[in-house]
Amino acid sequence: MNFHPLPFYDERQSPIDTLLYHCSALHTEEMLNVLQQNHLSCHYIIDTDGKITQVIPEEKRAWHGGLGSWREIKNDINSHSIGIELTSLDMGQTPYSKIQIEKLITLSKKIIQRYNIKPQNIIGHSDSAPTRKPDPGKAFPWEYLAKKGIGLWYDLNNSLNAPTTNLKKLLKGIGYETKNFAAAQYAFARHFMPELVEFDNNIEHLIDQIYPEKIDFNKNEKFINTAQAVYMSFNP
Repeated sequence: MNFHPLPFYDERQSPIDTLLYHCSALHTEEMLNVLQQNHLSCHYIIDTDGKITQVIPEEKRAWHGGLGSWREIKNDINSHSIGIELTSLDMGQTPYSKIQIEKLITLSKKIIQRYNIKPQNIIGHSDSAPTRKPDPGKAFPWEYLAKKGIGLWYDLNNSLNAPTTNLKKLLKGIGYETKNFAAAQYAFARHFMPELVEFDNNIEHLIDQIYPEKIDFNKNEKFINTAQAVYMSFNP
């Protein structure tokens, strides 16, 4: 592991209970320059070749999550989380490299064990900031990671046991902030139904246009059933 410390951190105001994945269309050195210029930070960067660079000590509050919420966390997600940035030149729209994901799994398992992080709190930036962020992208291998013991996936059969068909209540029960319902739906799709997320060749457009404003999956039975199944995974 490489070390490239940056001074952009402060003290945590809460215990570590969340693992937050990001991606950037920059390799490590470029990313470090951008973080330096913008007075930002993360705890780790994993490049496409699998090389890991630690930026901030885990016990410190890195500046990576911005305004965001998840489940019981209503603000200051930075105090709660460890942030891992992965290089993806198309912002996670096509598969990450195999070695990159294997290194991510190894690192994540160590962090999860150190802080006893619940699988419900292993999320992407788009989950905690659905109106602002598209990363780690539609190709991030959530299902594969869940099979490796990192995070949660779902069994569609469990949709039958869900307490409601109300999509907003389901997404809120999973952990999403639903004030912007369209953004919450698209963030859910990025994580659990990536086939519904359009590929965008223009990275700047992708970053600026996080979600289709008129999107509404309320009449999509498969979407609702998947939300029900995920709800049951997150609320067993």
